[in-house]
Amino acid sequence: MSSLSIVLNFQAGLGVLANMFLLVFYTFIILCHRPKPMDMISCHQTFIHIVLIITGTDIWLWDIFESLNIGNDFKCKTNFFITRVMRGLSICITCLLSVFQAVTISPSSSLLAKFKYKLKKYMISAFLFIWSFNLLFSSHHIFHAGAFTNMSETNQMKVSKFCSLFPMNYIIRALILTTAISRDVFLVGLMLATSAYMVIILVRHKRQHKHLHSLSHLRASPEKRATQTILLLVVSFVVTYWVEFIISSTAVLLWMYDPVTMSVQKFVMNVYPTITPLIQISSDNRIINMVKHMQFISHQIFKKT
Repeated sequence: MSSLSIVLNFQAGLGVLANMFLLVFYTFIILCHRPKPMDMISCHQTFIHIVLIITGTDIWLWDIFESLNIGNDFKCKTNFFITRVMRGLSICITCLLSVFQAVTISPSSSLLAKFKYKLKKYMISAFLFIWSFNLLFSSHHIFHAGAFTNMSETNQMKVSKFCSLFPMNYIIRALILTTAISRDVFLVGLMLATSAYMVIILVRHKRQHKHLHSLSHLRASPEKRATQTILLLVVSFVVTYWVEFIISSTAVLLWMYDPVTMSVQKFVMNVYPTITPLIQISSDNRIINMVKHMQFISHQIFKKT
């Protein structure tokens, strides 16, 4: 196994474990407590990231498929389609999370305040629209992806060891790419705008209430922690998403396949779904308090034994 494969598998293992932990945590919160709208979105996001990591790591997925008596063409179409859908869902759900956060913390005097108490009402509709849009938008991959054949390599582009993209009309290819770029620019722009809005609100709130905090409280204030989390998530998403988008778009436009480049693309694509749960775990006081409580209980049991 090459060094790149080891790195990809380690990254995938870390990402799946961290997201599984969050998925179990948010599922418990939703079923046993009164969840916040953000909990439902984050639970949805963790599920999407688990599927995205698994489908983005060919070794894992093909090991699973080996036990099934299914043709390679169907496997390739399914893998490529699910990966593209999950990739689109990731940016949509992240944008949705950012918008809902902005509405939640908006002051009562703002125009967004009237939507605060309608978040749960619009939640299911937002999920249904996002899933329907991305399933429809990625449907063309079913026809333009499949198992690698004996055709001339100029007529198809390998995207993994077993799968390839088949040729399509240049105009259609450019149209699909333009539509994808337009969607991503809009969503990333909306995400950056709402994140900047949240940062402004939190900084303004911090300044207005600065005299109420002691130095120790100010150092670890909720406003400061929330601001740092928002900035970190937005910056990491924008950077990794567009780096991966540039790599994949360039490969499709130039119709060139390079195994190392594709491995780097997979690594970059899995960076965000891997670091997102780590950031959320380290910034969610409920998880931190739960871990401290579990440590205390285990320490007490250890002392008794």
